[in-house]
Amino acid sequence: MPGQIVITEKTSQAKDVRAAVGARYGMILPAEGHLFDLVEPEEAVPEWKRWSPILLRPEGLYRTKPASGGNKASKLKAIRDALRGAETVWLATDCDREGQLIGQEILEHLKYRGRVMRVIFTAQDPQTIRDAFARARPNAEFARLYAAAVARRQADQIYNLSLTRTATVTLARGARAVIGVGRVKTPTLAIVCRRELEIRNFVPQAYFEVVATAEAAAGSLRLRHAPKERILKREDAEAIAALAEGFEGPLAVRVEDKRQGPPRLHDLPSLQKLCGSRFGWSAAHTLEVAQQLYDGEGKKVITYPRAETRYLPESLIPDVPRIVAGLRVGRAFAEVPVPDPPVVRRGASGHFHDKGLAGASHHAVIPNVNTVDTLRAAWPRLTADERKLFDVIARSYLAAVMPDFRYRQTTVTMDVRGHPFRAAGRQPIELGWRAAFPNWQPADERGEDAQLLPPLRDGEPARLHDAAVEAKETRPPPRYNEGTLIEAMQNAWRFVEDEALQERLKEAKGIGTPATRAEIIRGLKAQEFLVADGKNIVPTERGLSLHAVLERADPALVDPGVTAQMERLLDEVLVGQQEMMGAIDAVCAQASRIIGRLQEAPAVDPALLGGARRGGGADRPPTPAMKSFVDSLARQKGIKPPRGYTTSGAACRAFLDEHAGKRAAAPPGGEAPGDAAPPRPAPARRRAARPAAAKP
Repeated sequence: MPGQIVITEKTSQAKDVRAAVGARYGMILPAEGHLFDLVEPEEAVPEWKRWSPILLRPEGLYRTKPASGGNKASKLKAIRDALRGAETVWLATDCDREGQLIGQEILEHLKYRGRVMRVIFTAQDPQTIRDAFARARPNAEFARLYAAAVARRQADQIYNLSLTRTATVTLARGARAVIGVGRVKTPTLAIVCRRELEIRNFVPQAYFEVVATAEAAAGSLRLRHAPKERILKREDAEAIAALAEGFEGPLAVRVEDKRQGPPRLHDLPSLQKLCGSRFGWSAAHTLEVAQQLYDGEGKKVITYPRAETRYLPESLIPDVPRIVAGLRVGRAFAEVPVPDPPVVRRGASGHFHDKGLAGASHHAVIPNVNTVDTLRAAWPRLTADERKLFDVIARSYLAAVMPDFRYRQTTVTMDVRGHPFRAAGRQPIELGWRAAFPNWQPADERGEDAQLLPPLRDGEPARLHDAAVEAKETRPPPRYNEGTLIEAMQNAWRFVEDEALQERLKEAKGIGTPATRAEIIRGLKAQEFLVADGKNIVPTERGLSLHAVLERADPALVDPGVTAQMERLLDEVLVGQQEMMGAIDAVCAQASRIIGRLQEAPAVDPALLGGARRGGGADRPPTPAMKSFVDSLARQKGIKPPRGYTTSGAACRAFLDEHAGKRAAAPPGGEAPGDAAPPRPAPARRRAARPAAAKP
């Protein structure tokens, strides 16, 4: 058919589409991520060039303008020229909200009015791509997906820049400093700072438990007295131990046969949490490895990785036998005893649940059905980390189609003159899905809970001996690693005290998105607000200072619950429960309220602003060489450049530190932004704050 073109998100994707469908749907033209940025506030309203505490909301929406950097200009020119003669456009960008925005914003900006078809694929092998083109739907059906992306982008620009400028001119009066505020960045910093302050202010409390050995006719077992109301005085515990020594009485024995279904399948946040804890990986590294498994040359062994749903559509049930058979060909999974036929669980408590995917354009991360048959050939091309991550994804899928874990739970209690002593044991009856994880043992089956109890009868007499007091001490909560921090961002409802609001926010997806959370953390580290400490991530003193300044000015600025409510409104656009402009209005209303509070706040001591000074500490625009280096490295690795990298030296530096090693901060031919001389007052403040604030 003449007059057709295909638009993909990046060059590697164009290559895969070309290999799958050739020129059947016309010329295949790649973008390079976002080919358009939003205009600056002063480009929308010239009077906004001077910083003041106002809401930077233009009439309607912020316009778009061509983005700079890399090969974006040439990519845009090629698409613009091709659109002139195109009757049909096939949008084949990524299947998520960001992919929809990247493709459709090109057509909106260039005012294309021809036929547009949307191609949605959740894996990037040739068969999946061919099937996706055959099932392409009119792009109009994805209007909500585009509206949700536009709402989020516009709201972030208005909120972040308005509050950064307001905080700077009200709180930093007279100081050569920028106070950067981000709708997601600032509460993410607050989550880590609150935990750090909780740990620093934690006062350990000593308490005591009593243990004793019970002798029964069938054998011995260890009983423990550990009441919910902790024993705080040693003499009280010693008195209970004295009562227990030599005590004789009946054992209350309860035996129950129980069953436990397999865990849910993985999405990106759950993978980032697991890999952070098990392998010590950063959130960004987990995403990079997953992206390679998804679209790496000669790989393509998993489905779309930037998922934030842990269900599968019921239409994928027929693929189960083929995926299981393909996985079990390899030695790594050959011993996993998946039954024939596999166990398929539907509904909210299962794994295949159409209603659980409402509003989602992708599903849980699983092995790719169209490449699983050739997994043995692809395996040598996988790196060690890619094999680790694929093993996690594959075993999760196999476990999901295996029987329940069945076990016998025995609970033994003895009343020692009003003081209950207890023991518990678990005896497996059928391993079921747990056979997919032979080296894994849950925490509740370690220590005393793992003791093998003798065959006891209810009411059987026993005698206690060797009673002893054990000294314990309360511990502070653990520090976050990147995986658990992402989990905290995803479950921001936990930071809300209002129980009714908590319940509403549980259905939301927290703060940030799967595509941006790793970048948010990376950006906070690049700006030296957070730092890695082994596997953990902790705030720097400048991070704690910024958090203190903003919390004192208005607690809503650093409240994850407030941001979670805004995220919920933005997500409601996707499912048609909220109009795009209504969601933007709500975020603007919150920003306006905070602006009013900031205008009432007193100026702060410049010393409290820590490293937020302009000069070397502020985030400044990257040099052309640095942007070019990021572009080339992203193309080489087949990954997306970081969000905002064309205007943020910190984003560039963090990306290069992550992916190019120690020399990345100063690319060939260019200087690192932090090495430059301090800029002049007013213009520098504009340059420094823009990239720091533009990140959500």
